[in-house]
Order: sequence, then structure tokens, then C-alpha cells
Amino acid sequence: MTKSTKKDPQSMSFLDHLEELRWHLIRATVAVLIAGVVAFIAKEFIFDVLIFGPKKPDFPTYKGLCNLSKFLGLDESLCFKELPFSVQSRKVAGQFSVHIWTSITAGFIIAFPYVLYEFWKFIAPAMYDNEKKYSKGFIIICSCLFFLGVLFGYYVITPLSINFLGGYQVSKEVLNEFDIDSYIGLLRASVIACGLIFELPVIMFFLTKIGLVTPEFLKKYRKFALVIVLILSAVITPPDIASQVIVAIPILILYEVSIYISKIVIKKEKKKLQKQSA
Repeated sequence: MTKSTKKDPQSMSFLDHLEELRWHLIRATVAVLIAGVVAFIAKEFIFDVLIFGPKKPDFPTYKGLCNLSKFLGLDESLCFKELPFSVQSRKVAGQFSVHIWTSITAGFIIAFPYVLYEFWKFIAPAMYDNEKKYSKGFIIICSCLFFLGVLFGYYVITPLSINFLGGYQVSKEVLNEFDIDSYIGLLRASVIACGLIFELPVIMFFLTKIGLVTPEFLKKYRKFALVIVLILSAVITPPDIASQVIVAIPILILYEVSIYISKIVIKKEKKKLQKQSA
């Protein structure tokens, strides 16, 4: 069976579109698996350096907080010498299973630009030429925002969460010995959630393009957005005010950037209508 990419999108049937989507999903999946294999092979770097990095006192975030503490004259109140918990595996196939799924997650993060490219290739034929022109930087911008979110989640959210939850005790009689699934699940959720949240300006761009939101709408419901942001911050961070504020600040900045982007889109749409009516 020949691929439907050579067909005119206007003459393609519903089944043809499904076939086209299937090929894009297959290629995106293959890219994730290839990147996952690379991550699987680089086991020592992925686990010893990246995964368990936030557990070590010499992690860059802890060093930065320690230097900030000394700069502010707080002695070593923000310095972390050792996190009082251990990570263990309590299942026979626990470590192998974690290795597989962590490699797939790493593969998705690494291959994210290509996954976006396949998504773009699927929707591009349905777009007008002027829309394609304005959306040429879609993959680059989305990828940069995603990787910025991943870095923010890894270097800010993850160490704050691990430090708070890893050192929290209801009694000295209870030892913190976390299962490896729980530890990596916390890290994965923080990184992926932040990566997706940082796509907010792009989402608002497309919602404005199709007329679902306007700058006035975003300004009017800013206070409700603040509540949603705080709820999101509470979900992806430990239950302490400092961590929630640290997460909420960049999200609120992204929301304000989204309003600015929405304004630009509306202005361009108005200019285009004026040219058409002239």
C-alpha cells in the first residue's frame, strides 16, 4: 500500500487521513525508541549522574543555595551536607523495569523536537500558505520552551521536592527508605510537567489564531489563572509555600507573555482583514 503523503489533502478521505496519521505516529515512536536505546546504553550517566544527581549534596542547585546563604549572611542555613534517605528496589525485576521505563522517558525528551516535527508534518497540509509562513519557527520555539521547562523542573523543582520530602519525618522511629519507582516517579513528574507547562505561550498562540481566546479574555480572567497556577504549583511541588512560589513565578511570567503574544496575533489578523477589505 502506498503512503498517502503524495495525495492532495483536499481529496483525502477520512481513512486516508488515519493512514497518514499512523505513519507519523510510527516514525515518532521509532525516534523515541532509538533515543531510548541510546539512553539505555548510557545507563551509568543516566542514573548515577542525572537521576541520582539531586540526591547528592554537591548538586549545582544545593551549591547555589549554599553560596546564596553565605552571601546573605545566613551562614550555612541553606547548605545541605547529606540527604537523610536511601533508595532501594523491593521487586525482583524492579531495577530492570525502572531501567526500561526511564530509558523510554529519556528517549521521549531527547526525541521531542522530532516528535513535534512529525506532528507539524501532519497538520501542515491543512494550513494556508500565510499560516505556514508565520509558523516556520514552531518546532524550534516549542522545543526550546520544552527543554527550558525540563531544565527548570530538574534543577529547581526536583531538588526542592527531594530535599523537603526526603528529609521529612513524622517520627525518628520511621526511616525514609524510598522505593526506586517512587523516587524516579517524582523526578519524572516534575520534569515532564514543567516541560509541558512551559508550552503555554505556544498553546495561547494557536488558541488566539482559531479565535478561542483574546488578550481581553486573558486579562479579564487573570485572577482565575492565578488560582489555577497556584493549584498546579501545589500539585507538582512539595507542600511548602516557598517551593510553590518558586514554581508559580515563571508560570505567571509565561501567562503574561501569552497575553503579549495574543495581542500580536490579534493585531496581525486585523491588518490582514484591512488589506483584504481595501
